[in-house]
Amino acid sequence: MSTATPPMIPEAPAPLEIPGPVARVPSLEEIRRLTAIPDRRVVYRGVDWAFYEELVDSIPEGSNIHVDYDGKDVEVMAKGSAHEDFGRMLDWFIGIVAEEFELSLKGLAETTWKRPAIARGLESDQCYYFLQEKIARYAQAKKRGSANIDDLPNPDLAVEVDISRPETDRAGIYASLRVAEIWRLDGRRVVIERLTAQGTYEPVESSGFLPIGAEDVRRWVVEEDTSDELAWKRRLREEFRRRREAGPGGE
Repeated sequence: MSTATPPMIPEAPAPLEIPGPVARVPSLEEIRRLTAIPDRRVVYRGVDWAFYEELVDSIPEGSNIHVDYDGKDVEVMAKGSAHEDFGRMLDWFIGIVAEEFELSLKGLAETTWKRPAIARGLESDQCYYFLQEKIARYAQAKKRGSANIDDLPNPDLAVEVDISRPETDRAGIYASLRVAEIWRLDGRRVVIERLTAQGTYEPVESSGFLPIGAEDVRRWVVEEDTSDELAWKRRLREEFRRRREAGPGGE
């Protein structure tokens, strides 16, 4: 294990609230100006689906600007460098652990899950399919050349990096999408949550999709030295290959 001083997390910027009624959808230039402070959450209160849909469709694909809608409020945010770094490390962590345990998955990165049927939509920092039927449906849509989000099932697992506190009901959006598991990282702590039968999320000790606990994630993404990413990946592979070979309860 190669540890490092936990990274300095920038102080979370205060949110900017724009109360309704909102006369018009802001232009892309306005959004870029309002989100110039990384990880500051800009919230439009009391808006409808049409507002969200027009706004999210105006953001170029591949932009680091996230737009989310919980049924009444829209939140817009541009990710900072620490946010991007944690998201990348979590994606590598999930992919390497799944590979070492020979578990199928499909990563969908920052797909925007825009669902008019439930008037909700959001973009995760990372998201994945683990269930075979969902992976198969994705493969079928890709084979047809479909770029329509309606052809894709909702993800099984989503990753949330919260350098600043969400100002919309993101848990409610995920619950409406029936996402089974969420990993939350605030730069210091990692929490794994599972969707309950009551439609709420409860913290659990370990993932339902990967043989790891929240402390494993924290160790490798927050505590470990990630300055040399190739060396970090090598150590990670060695650790989880050893665990797989040791079997359940092995050291």
